[in-house]
Amino acid sequence: MEVTIDWFRKARSILSKFLNAMVPYTTYQLVWNSLLAATALMWSFPISLSLAEDLRGVLTVIGRGPERPVIEKLARAFEKSHIGTAIDIKWNRNFRTADMIKSGEVHLAVTGREEAGLVATTVGWDGIALIVNFSNPVNNVTTEQAAFLFSGAIREWSEVEEKAAGRVRLIVRPDDQNLKDGFERSLNIIGRVADAAEQVRSDQTVLSRVSGQLNAVGFLSLHAALEAVTYGMSVRILLLDGIEPGKPTVKSGQYKLIRPIMFLAREQHEPLTKAFIEFALSPEGQSILDEMYVPLPVSP
Repeated sequence: MEVTIDWFRKARSILSKFLNAMVPYTTYQLVWNSLLAATALMWSFPISLSLAEDLRGVLTVIGRGPERPVIEKLARAFEKSHIGTAIDIKWNRNFRTADMIKSGEVHLAVTGREEAGLVATTVGWDGIALIVNFSNPVNNVTTEQAAFLFSGAIREWSEVEEKAAGRVRLIVRPDDQNLKDGFERSLNIIGRVADAAEQVRSDQTVLSRVSGQLNAVGFLSLHAALEAVTYGMSVRILLLDGIEPGKPTVKSGQYKLIRPIMFLAREQHEPLTKAFIEFALSPEGQSILDEMYVPLPVSP
């Protein structure tokens, strides 16, 4: 139902007749003044009842990467500002996200790449940090060297830095994580990570492995890596092509080891889905994403 000026005039007329017949003058005035105040308050907001009705319901969001904490915070903020809605978040490493969207089983998926037949909306970017043990003398690699390291073409640290020694020990992420997919795409080594690499599931495990092994090298979300260095963990974040990884260099496009944070939805999606995507792109939503990732815009 659309709220209009005529609607309020008719309501006022009906209520006036009712109050005149049913209540004393003093009480009538109190009720009438309250109604006028409520009416003025309603008209101070640029929404209609029809819009509120459209946004009632449950939105199901799925994912399988490290984005869950920030997506949960985004969902709670959306629910708070859209009374009558609920965001149901489901996370499972075995989800076939694109298939679940296409079948209509869920409304929205958090992913890192586009899929044919679906609409992908980039809401932020994640820098990917390369880390080594703090005692490793290597502090910079080229993009080519990074690709060679993780594909197994470089096996000895001395091939990267003369002062370095020992066999490279790779710490990587499982194939079912958005982070690994984004990492491989950035280095153009899709499906070519060395078989000898050790797979671990979390940023914290990567940090633990690398800090405890002199010859280890791994990758993780930039936010987690910067936080670990701040707290004094014995790891070093490598420069890439001489560029220091950080939010400013990701945002400017100088640091190239990045991946998109995307929402995937059907082409004809529901008003609630559209509203949640728009919220993620709003100043409030971008501020929440900024806690872990790099908000838009980001230079190519």
